[in-house]
Amino acid sequence: MRRMEQNWAGTYRYTAPRMVAASSVDDVRRLVAEPGRVHALGTRHSFTDIPDTTGTLIDVTGLPAEFALDEGDQTVTVAAGTRYGVLALWLHERGWALRNMGSLPHINAAGATATGTHGSGDANPVLSASVCGLRYVGADAEVREVRRGDPDFDALVVGLGAFGIIVAVTLDVVPTFDVRQDIYRGLTWPRFLDDVDAVTGAGYSVSVFTRWSGDEVGDVWVKRVIPASAGDVEVAPVILDARCATDAGSRFDDVIGENRTPVGEPGPWMLRLPHFRLDATPSMGEEIQTEYLVPRAHAAAALDAIRPLAAALDPHLGVTELRTAARDDLWLSPAYERDAFIIHFTWYDHPREVGALIPQIEAALAPFDARPHWGKQHAFDRAAIERVHPRLADARAVFERLDPEGRFVNDHLVRVGVREPR
Repeated sequence: MRRMEQNWAGTYRYTAPRMVAASSVDDVRRLVAEPGRVHALGTRHSFTDIPDTTGTLIDVTGLPAEFALDEGDQTVTVAAGTRYGVLALWLHERGWALRNMGSLPHINAAGATATGTHGSGDANPVLSASVCGLRYVGADAEVREVRRGDPDFDALVVGLGAFGIIVAVTLDVVPTFDVRQDIYRGLTWPRFLDDVDAVTGAGYSVSVFTRWSGDEVGDVWVKRVIPASAGDVEVAPVILDARCATDAGSRFDDVIGENRTPVGEPGPWMLRLPHFRLDATPSMGEEIQTEYLVPRAHAAAALDAIRPLAAALDPHLGVTELRTAARDDLWLSPAYERDAFIIHFTWYDHPREVGALIPQIEAALAPFDARPHWGKQHAFDRAAIERVHPRLADARAVFERLDPEGRFVNDHLVRVGVREPR
């Protein structure tokens, strides 16, 4: 098990001089009322100093895991530190579901939505778009709420901890559903680049795994929703020149391992939409992650721009995952006002080499106005973020108004222009 002072992968160590686990909202209020800076900490799935602080880190994962389901409004309210996988099981038992989930069911509701984390699917927006309400402790240590439609809502949902400590999140829910996951092999780069949409649109949620080199792209994971009246769904034998595998293995099991969710058989949404099981260690473990979102219309060109780097990437790359997300209206969402094509890198724990590769990747993607995932490693500074996030100044103004003394300011938020320096 990782030390509490590190992120889940053990590749970032928090520098905060004090870390306190809150067991109630009153604990959070008391800690915010104390002098000094504070910041929220969840399940530690960020790979940078974005949750760090020079003051007190408030661990919200110990807040009581209370669930409030409103079937009339089709919403559920959960404590900030609740893991998606735990919430998903609770919802499914009651006939409800989340529209989508991330690769890892281990992430917590507040942290994932505050950083614009996503699942996959041409018609599925990032997880943050399902947020319809937030309850948070503000700079004055008072509990406040914001709902969809309120003036500050679109600034606060992907809020990066810049305005307060979120203690509860309200999410949209839908009736429960079943999903089947299949793996396709043999997709070649020419066919893929010629019709990216044919691949990403082949299912409800699609992921393409690659290591960039060679004639073949890699594996295509297709998750299809099964209609309520059907016991299974028809599986297309071919997508472009990729064929459905007859076995359940993946070419990337050396990285993904046997901890992935089942392939080739129908099952509940919460056991198929994530790539990894809640009861298992996700992904490689000791790893670094980077990720960029480009407009979906530029997907093929962006891929073509990175492919010449394949030889340099190869010794340090576990796997790249390619996904999509639908546009939304949240000011700091990486999919704000544009359908997104997502290029994710899972690296081995080679910090020096990965640090040298990141600027090369960002230079290759610069013509496509790539936006970095807020919780992954990147080299964007304030000027670079301002070029690709048109509402950055507006969001910053909201954060400054709600927290005029800078209680929730940290070095990372200043570096990327989300908060002003103090």
